Amino acid sequence: MSKKIIIIGSGFGALGAAVRLAARGHQVEIYEKRDKPGGRAYVYEINGFKFDGGPTVLTAPFMFDDLFSLAGKKREDYLEFKPVNPFYRIFNHEGRPFDYNNDAQFTLSQIDNWNPADKEGYLRFIETTKPIFEKGFVELADKPFLQLADMLRIAPDLIRLQSYKSVYQYISQFVKDDFLRMVFSFHPLLVGGNPFETTSIYAMIHYLEREWGVYYAMGGTAAIVDALVKLFKELGGKIHLNTSVAEILVKDERHVSGVRLEDGSIHAADDVISNADVAWTYRNLIPARYRKVNTDSRYDKMRYSMSLFVIYFGTKRRYLDSRLAHHNIILSSRYQPLLNDIFNKKVLADDFSLYLHMPTYTDPSMAPEGCESFYVLSPVPNLEGKVDWRSMAPVYKERILKFIEDHYLPNLRENIVAEHYIDPLHFEGTLNSFRGAAFSVEPVLTQSAWFRPHNRSEDFDNLYFVGAGTHPGAGLPGVLSSSIIAENLITETA
Repeated sequence: MSKKIIIIGSGFGALGAAVRLAARGHQVEIYEKRDKPGGRAYVYEINGFKFDGGPTVLTAPFMFDDLFSLAGKKREDYLEFKPVNPFYRIFNHEGRPFDYNNDAQFTLSQIDNWNPADKEGYLRFIETTKPIFEKGFVELADKPFLQLADMLRIAPDLIRLQSYKSVYQYISQFVKDDFLRMVFSFHPLLVGGNPFETTSIYAMIHYLEREWGVYYAMGGTAAIVDALVKLFKELGGKIHLNTSVAEILVKDERHVSGVRLEDGSIHAADDVISNADVAWTYRNLIPARYRKVNTDSRYDKMRYSMSLFVIYFGTKRRYLDSRLAHHNIILSSRYQPLLNDIFNKKVLADDFSLYLHMPTYTDPSMAPEGCESFYVLSPVPNLEGKVDWRSMAPVYKERILKFIEDHYLPNLRENIVAEHYIDPLHFEGTLNSFRGAAFSVEPVLTQSAWFRPHNRSEDFDNLYFVGAGTHPGAGLPGVLSSSIIAENLITETA
């Protein structure tokens, strides 16, 4: 039976759910408050440069292929994925590089340059990641955890897979060199987690990358958004831009009935899906008197991911002769102490670790001819910290650009011809992310699976969530998995 479904927000979780449900014949409409779809994958266009707001590390391409297949289409007819090699170039604090890809022999040769004794341990480590992937991703990522029994059922497997250990602890069993431990444990930062506190289940990212590779979408991440929007519209879906939702309307004790927009208009729906931040949705779109489980205090007590400071910049010259690759990780000499400053002390340290993205390395169309496009990202404390970003942002921006100029991109600042930055205030104010967290709820074990905000609301039988804040969590594979869960839950009740 066809349903009318309203989706709030237009990030990848929303677009995935919209395509899936429209392909099943449901009437689906998306309401997006910004002038472009994509959520965190917003694109900034400045002086002929295109800057992806993120995310830019594309794994599990088969999940996108599945979306097009549902509609009887081929992803290749809409979108080109190009493999990236190396996956990452990782620099230590002295600028010494380590390249990582899915060629085990190549990676072993890189390890050989740092600590030959760790080669055997690395091979043992990658052997252990397959069962973690099969349990954590294949079996559990697209299954809802709506009852405590769902969690208890998998508890023995989680114990067997050492999920009580952090990613860093898990890696350290196999690898002894301090820098190599950083190299093989930084992945939780890509989904908002501290490697010293994120459950070791996230070691499955290594398997995911090695098995299917790391890709770049030609035209940038925005090209994926455009392709999915086109597919959604071909399926009869509607998307409304510059349209803010002011309230999710409650019909009775167990049901919502639609939404009220900022302009006062009311739009009815059989089901509502929120791709907005879960904590923000409950606290701002549903009056407290209707929420018995998802109270303000519940979300006050949760732990939230770090935030991000991101500088987008374009240069009037190219830097293909630099030491950089497409994806670059630049690590500070401090690893655990810096992460402790960010996640626990919530102070802005004098040093930083950076992700430096150079899309024109692969796709020159992201900049005018003869120019280069970049963004550099620094993990920073969320707004539980006391940083005054209104005064600190320009200072921090200059500090980062000077560092990059001094060590990686000569004469950078005199060559910049396009520039933009976002900080934790952007995540809070523009992206409606509670406490300015860039990845919503922090992915620690006690906030995973059943402990994470549920894909179907405990308060309302026809309110669903997709995106980083619900199960299974942040990252493109995670948010696309949440859209599968939403589709299946809604289909069960159709």
